[in-house]
Amino acid sequence: MAKRCSLTGKGVQTGNNVSHAHNKTRRRFLPNLQATSIWSEALEKGVRVRVSAYALRLLEQKGGLDAYLLATRDSKLSPEFRRVKKQIQKAIERKAA
Repeated sequence: MAKRCSLTGKGVQTGNNVSHAHNKTRRRFLPNLQATSIWSEALEKGVRVRVSAYALRLLEQKGGLDAYLLATRDSKLSPEFRRVKKQIQKAIERKAA
């Protein structure tokens, strides 16, 4: 499974461990990924995703999953979230009709 946030695209970064003697060895900085279920108001169910802790805070700030996806361009979203966005748009249209 890829170590990449499916919402923001944050992935693994590399850097150095630096000792007191200033010896450098390569290391990896892994994103803080969480497997969670995010509630969708329009779909009235949870959507299982693997996102970073930063993405969870971002969703809270933007007003939830539905508001975030509807305000974000498709080119910025992963294929998984494009599919969810279409489902949300269809659900909103059904409720409006």
